[in-house]
Amino acid sequence: MTDENEIQVDVCFLTLKKHFLRTLHVPRGTTIQQAIQLSGVTNEFPDTDFNQLKVGIYSKIKTPDTVLRERDRVEIYRSLEVDPMTARRRRAEKMGKS
Repeated sequence: MTDENEIQVDVCFLTLKKHFLRTLHVPRGTTIQQAIQLSGVTNEFPDTDFNQLKVGIYSKIKTPDTVLRERDRVEIYRSLEVDPMTARRRRAEKMGKS
């Protein structure tokens, strides 16, 4: 249970091989960047440069200095492995060869 000076937020990051989801109780006024540091995600993925990745709250891109509100879900967006149009073309080609 949180006190009146804390809020509950989630921090999530997904890769093809590993999922990270952590619920935190943080002081009011905490930013996205601070929540990411507090979550421990940078330790779980030491080879990832989180300063280069986009972040958001519930699928809306935000800046790292955005102040969080109660029950926000911080999402860290990884770079795409393959361009979506290229992936679609490959799937279509694969289905045509079956």
